[in-house]
Amino acid sequence: MQTKKQSFIEACTNTAVGFGISLLSIFIILPILGIHSTPGKNVTITLYFTVISIGRSYVLRRWFNKKRSL
Repeated sequence: MQTKKQSFIEACTNTAVGFGISLLSIFIILPILGIHSTPGKNVTITLYFTVISIGRSYVLRRWFNKKRSL
């Protein structure tokens, strides 16, 4: 079973990889969709969703660990 710290580290590592992929994707996808944005806005959007992803990953990992220990 993972500790809370290990769960948080795993969530951050997973999300860091996803951050790079998401940032690259947003620079490609938005222009394809005809949405004009600035690089600063693209980074802000990616950071926002990164924070959400870290929280989601952490909560789900803790939930599954708690469920497994019952």
